Amino acid sequence: MSRLFFWVLTVPALAALSGCGNNPPAPDWQMNAKSAVERASEAWLRGDSKIEAVEFARARAEIARTARPDLMARLELMRCATRVAALEFEACVGYDALAADAAPAEQAYARYLNGAAMPADAPLLPPAQRGLVGSGTTDVSHIEDPLARLVAAGVLLRRGVATPVVVQAAVDTASARGWRRPLLAWLRVQQQRAQAAGAAEEAARLQRRMELK
Repeated sequence: MSRLFFWVLTVPALAALSGCGNNPPAPDWQMNAKSAVERASEAWLRGDSKIEAVEFARARAEIARTARPDLMARLELMRCATRVAALEFEACVGYDALAADAAPAEQAYARYLNGAAMPADAPLLPPAQRGLVGSGTTDVSHIEDPLARLVAAGVLLRRGVATPVVVQAAVDTASARGWRRPLLAWLRVQQQRAQAAGAAEEAARLQRRMELK
Protein backbone atom coordinates (compact mmCIF):
# COMPACT_ATOMS: atom_id res chain seq x y z
CA MET A 1 0.00 0.00 0.00
CA SER A 2 2.98 2.29 0.30
CA ARG A 3 2.73 4.00 -3.06
CA LEU A 4 -0.83 5.16 -2.53
CA PHE A 5 -0.02 6.36 0.96
CA PHE A 6 3.05 8.13 -0.37
CA TRP A 7 0.81 10.14 -2.69
CA VAL A 8 -1.50 11.02 0.16
CA LEU A 9 1.08 12.22 2.63
CA THR A 10 3.97 13.54 0.58
CA VAL A 11 4.74 17.22 1.02
CA PRO A 12 6.40 18.57 -2.15
CA ALA A 13 8.97 20.54 -0.17
CA LEU A 14 10.15 17.33 1.52
CA ALA A 15 11.94 15.39 -1.16
CA ALA A 16 12.33 12.03 0.58
CA LEU A 17 11.08 10.26 3.67
CA SER A 18 14.41 8.62 4.26
CA GLY A 19 16.40 11.81 4.75
CA CYS A 20 19.29 10.40 2.74
CA GLY A 21 21.82 12.49 0.89
CA ASN A 22 21.31 16.23 1.03
CA ASN A 23 17.63 15.99 1.89
CA PRO A 24 16.60 16.93 5.43
CA PRO A 25 14.99 14.14 7.47
CA ALA A 26 11.21 14.05 7.35
CA PRO A 27 9.50 15.73 10.33
CA ASP A 28 7.99 13.57 13.03
CA TRP A 29 4.41 14.53 12.18
CA GLN A 30 4.79 13.21 8.65
CA MET A 31 6.24 9.89 9.69
CA ASN A 32 3.68 9.50 12.48
CA ALA A 33 0.77 10.37 10.22
CA LYS A 34 1.92 8.01 7.50
CA SER A 35 2.26 5.13 9.95
CA ALA A 36 -1.11 5.86 11.54
CA VAL A 37 -3.01 6.06 8.27
CA GLU A 38 -1.42 2.82 7.08
CA ARG A 39 -2.52 1.09 10.28
CA ALA A 40 -5.98 2.65 10.04
CA SER A 41 -6.54 1.51 6.48
CA GLU A 42 -5.20 -1.99 7.12
CA ALA A 43 -7.49 -2.32 10.14
CA TRP A 44 -10.56 -1.15 8.26
CA LEU A 45 -9.90 -3.40 5.26
CA ARG A 46 -9.60 -6.43 7.50
CA GLY A 47 -12.86 -5.46 9.23
CA ASP A 48 -11.70 -3.84 12.48
CA SER A 49 -13.55 -0.53 12.64
CA LYS A 50 -12.54 0.29 16.23
CA ILE A 51 -8.81 0.20 15.54
CA GLU A 52 -9.37 2.12 12.32
CA ALA A 53 -11.11 4.92 14.18
CA VAL A 54 -8.32 5.21 16.76
CA GLU A 55 -5.53 5.22 14.19
CA PHE A 56 -7.30 7.62 11.86
CA ALA A 57 -7.83 10.04 14.74
CA ARG A 58 -4.10 9.81 15.46
CA ALA A 59 -3.26 10.57 11.82
CA ARG A 60 -5.65 13.50 11.83
CA ALA A 61 -4.09 14.91 14.99
CA GLU A 62 -0.61 14.74 13.48
CA ILE A 63 -1.65 16.50 10.27
CA ALA A 64 -3.63 19.11 12.23
CA ARG A 65 -0.29 20.25 13.68
CA THR A 66 0.57 21.68 10.24
CA ALA A 67 -2.63 23.76 9.89
CA ARG A 68 -2.65 22.56 6.26
CA PRO A 69 -6.21 21.94 5.01
CA ASP A 70 -4.84 20.59 1.73
CA LEU A 71 -3.01 17.80 3.57
CA MET A 72 -6.06 17.10 5.70
CA ALA A 73 -8.10 16.85 2.50
CA ARG A 74 -5.63 14.25 1.21
CA LEU A 75 -6.01 12.27 4.40
CA GLU A 76 -9.79 12.31 4.14
CA LEU A 77 -9.56 11.17 0.54
CA MET A 78 -7.38 8.28 1.63
CA ARG A 79 -10.09 7.17 4.03
CA CYS A 80 -12.71 7.47 1.34
CA ALA A 81 -10.53 5.49 -1.06
CA THR A 82 -10.62 2.49 1.27
CA ARG A 83 -14.42 2.70 1.22
CA VAL A 84 -14.48 2.71 -2.57
CA ALA A 85 -12.17 -0.34 -2.53
CA ALA A 86 -14.86 -2.15 -0.52
CA LEU A 87 -17.70 -0.77 -2.67
CA GLU A 88 -19.11 1.53 -0.01
CA PHE A 89 -20.01 4.45 -2.23
CA GLU A 90 -20.99 6.89 0.48
CA ALA A 91 -20.39 10.63 0.38
CA CYS A 92 -16.85 11.64 1.29
CA VAL A 93 -18.05 13.96 4.05
CA GLY A 94 -14.64 14.61 5.60
CA TYR A 95 -13.21 15.74 2.29
CA ASP A 96 -16.30 17.75 1.35
CA ALA A 97 -15.82 19.91 4.45
CA LEU A 98 -12.32 20.79 3.20
CA ALA A 99 -12.95 20.92 -0.54
CA ALA A 100 -12.82 24.72 -0.72
CA ASP A 101 -9.15 24.62 0.31
CA ALA A 102 -8.17 21.51 -1.60
CA ALA A 103 -5.52 21.76 -4.30
CA PRO A 104 -6.23 20.68 -7.90
CA ALA A 105 -4.71 17.23 -7.28
CA GLU A 106 -7.10 16.56 -4.40
CA GLN A 107 -10.05 17.84 -6.40
CA ALA A 108 -9.12 15.57 -9.29
CA TYR A 109 -8.78 12.56 -7.00
CA ALA A 110 -12.16 13.31 -5.42
CA ARG A 111 -13.73 13.29 -8.89
CA TYR A 112 -11.89 10.06 -9.64
CA LEU A 113 -13.30 8.34 -6.56
CA ASN A 114 -16.78 9.51 -7.56
CA GLY A 115 -16.33 8.00 -11.01
CA ALA A 116 -16.48 11.45 -12.55
CA ALA A 117 -12.85 12.14 -13.46
CA MET A 118 -12.26 13.97 -16.74
CA PRO A 119 -9.36 13.50 -19.17
CA ALA A 120 -7.84 16.75 -17.90
CA ASP A 121 -7.67 15.20 -14.42
CA ALA A 122 -5.38 12.35 -15.49
CA PRO A 123 -2.03 14.17 -15.06
CA LEU A 124 -3.05 15.18 -11.54
CA LEU A 125 -3.82 11.65 -10.37
CA PRO A 126 -1.43 9.13 -8.81
CA PRO A 127 0.47 7.40 -11.64
CA ALA A 128 -1.34 4.07 -11.19
CA GLN A 129 -4.73 5.69 -11.78
CA ARG A 130 -3.98 7.84 -14.81
CA GLY A 131 -4.47 5.20 -17.48
CA LEU A 132 -8.06 4.55 -16.42
CA VAL A 133 -9.22 8.11 -17.11
CA GLY A 134 -10.31 9.08 -20.59
CA SER A 135 -8.79 6.02 -22.24
CA GLY A 136 -11.68 3.59 -22.21
CA THR A 137 -9.51 0.85 -20.70
CA THR A 138 -10.67 -1.26 -17.77
CA ASP A 139 -7.41 -3.14 -17.26
CA VAL A 140 -6.25 -2.97 -13.63
CA SER A 141 -3.62 -5.71 -13.90
CA HIS A 142 -0.81 -3.18 -14.37
CA ILE A 143 -1.50 -1.56 -10.98
CA GLU A 144 1.08 -3.05 -8.61
CA ASP A 145 -0.17 -1.58 -5.35
CA PRO A 146 -2.98 -3.82 -3.99
CA LEU A 147 -5.04 -1.03 -2.48
CA ALA A 148 -4.70 1.17 -5.56
CA ARG A 149 -5.83 -1.82 -7.68
CA LEU A 150 -8.91 -2.32 -5.50
CA VAL A 151 -9.73 1.38 -5.59
CA ALA A 152 -9.45 1.38 -9.37
CA ALA A 153 -11.74 -1.65 -9.59
CA GLY A 154 -14.22 0.07 -7.29
CA VAL A 155 -14.21 3.18 -9.45
CA LEU A 156 -14.83 1.08 -12.55
CA LEU A 157 -17.76 -0.66 -10.86
CA ARG A 158 -19.13 2.70 -9.77
CA ARG A 159 -18.97 3.81 -13.40
CA GLY A 160 -20.75 0.62 -14.48
CA VAL A 161 -17.88 -0.67 -16.62
CA ALA A 162 -16.26 -3.31 -14.40
CA THR A 163 -15.82 -6.47 -16.46
CA PRO A 164 -15.77 -9.98 -14.96
CA VAL A 165 -11.98 -9.84 -15.27
CA VAL A 166 -11.90 -6.67 -13.14
CA VAL A 167 -14.18 -8.22 -10.53
CA GLN A 168 -12.06 -11.37 -10.36
CA ALA A 169 -8.91 -9.29 -10.00
CA ALA A 170 -10.51 -7.47 -7.06
CA VAL A 171 -11.54 -10.75 -5.43
CA ASP A 172 -8.07 -12.22 -5.87
CA THR A 173 -6.38 -9.09 -4.54
CA ALA A 174 -8.53 -8.85 -1.42
CA SER A 175 -8.21 -12.59 -0.79
CA ALA A 176 -4.42 -12.57 -1.11
CA ARG A 177 -4.15 -9.69 1.36
CA GLY A 178 -6.67 -11.13 3.81
CA TRP A 179 -8.81 -8.01 3.54
CA ARG A 180 -12.14 -9.33 4.75
CA ARG A 181 -14.29 -6.27 4.10
CA PRO A 182 -13.58 -5.74 0.39
CA LEU A 183 -13.40 -9.49 -0.23
CA LEU A 184 -16.97 -9.98 0.96
CA ALA A 185 -18.16 -7.01 -1.08
CA TRP A 186 -16.57 -8.26 -4.30
CA LEU A 187 -17.72 -11.84 -3.74
CA ARG A 188 -21.26 -10.49 -3.45
CA VAL A 189 -20.84 -8.77 -6.81
CA GLN A 190 -19.76 -12.06 -8.34
CA GLN A 191 -22.66 -13.86 -6.70
CA GLN A 192 -25.21 -11.32 -7.89
CA ARG A 193 -23.90 -11.62 -11.44
CA ALA A 194 -24.01 -15.41 -11.25
CA GLN A 195 -27.59 -15.30 -9.99
CA ALA A 196 -28.58 -12.89 -12.76
CA ALA A 197 -27.08 -15.27 -15.31
CA GLY A 198 -28.93 -18.24 -13.82
CA ALA A 199 -25.70 -19.90 -12.70
CA ALA A 200 -27.08 -21.43 -9.51
CA GLU A 201 -24.10 -23.70 -8.82
CA GLU A 202 -21.64 -20.82 -9.13
CA ALA A 203 -23.77 -18.64 -6.88
CA ALA A 204 -23.85 -21.42 -4.29
CA ARG A 205 -20.07 -21.84 -4.50
CA LEU A 206 -19.59 -18.13 -3.89
CA GLN A 207 -21.98 -18.28 -0.94
CA ARG A 208 -19.85 -21.00 0.61
CA ARG A 209 -16.79 -18.79 0.22
CA MET A 210 -18.54 -15.88 1.91
CA GLU A 211 -19.63 -18.06 4.82
CA LEU A 212 -15.98 -18.85 5.56
CA LYS A 213 -15.29 -15.20 6.39
